[in-house]
Amino acid sequence: MLFALICTDKPGHLQLRQDTRPDHLAFLGKLNDENKLAFAGPFLDAEGKSNGTLSVIEAADLEAAKAIAASDPYARAGLFENVDVRAWNWVVNKPDAA
Repeated sequence: MLFALICTDKPGHLQLRQDTRPDHLAFLGKLNDENKLAFAGPFLDAEGKSNGTLSVIEAADLEAAKAIAASDPYARAGLFENVDVRAWNWVVNKPDAA
């Protein structure tokens, strides 16, 4: 089942995001290698600076998705003010449906 991880950064934490980014990208790479990552990328503020994250992952259930979200280096570093984990159905432009 797919889950959207909608993460909002704490205000004023851009440097923490930048410092933690290599570990975060390695984490996403591992999820991708395990076929658990559909896509991911940052939200941007009006100035084009990252201020959150959207990731869509494959997990067995909500609890497993929450565990994956909690293991993200960004989450472990305390970057996020809020993390919303929602079941998600990919309907339009789904790659394997082509």
